[in-house]
Amino acid sequence: MRLTAEFWVHAYLARLRLADIPAFVVAHGDDTGGAVLVKLNTLDGQARVFQRSFDLATGDRVWIVLAEGAEPEVDATIARQRGFDPDLWVVEVEDRQGRHLLDDPGLA
Repeated sequence: MRLTAEFWVHAYLARLRLADIPAFVVAHGDDTGGAVLVKLNTLDGQARVFQRSFDLATGDRVWIVLAEGAEPEVDATIARQRGFDPDLWVVEVEDRQGRHLLDDPGLA
C-alpha cells in the first residue's frame, strides 16, 4: 500500500515543525498521486530542489538533487516541472543551516 501525496506532505511538514524548521506548501498537487518536489531555501540567495527517485542498485526510494544554485534558477526549474506536471506538489523549506530531513528514516 502506498501513502497518498497529501498524507506524506502533511507528515513531512509535521516532522519539520518538530525540528523548528519553517516550511510551507508552495504548490498543492494531486492529493493521491501527485509527485513531490522539496525546495530548500538557505536564505542566502541559494537553493536546491529535491525529487524522489529510485536507486537502481538497491530499488530503494531516495531523494536526489534536481537543481541547485541561485534561487531564481532553481525556481525556474520548478516552474518548468510544474508545466510538465500540474499534479506536482512543491514544498519549500527555509533553513540557513541547510537542514531538510529528507535523509531521515521514513521520509524516502
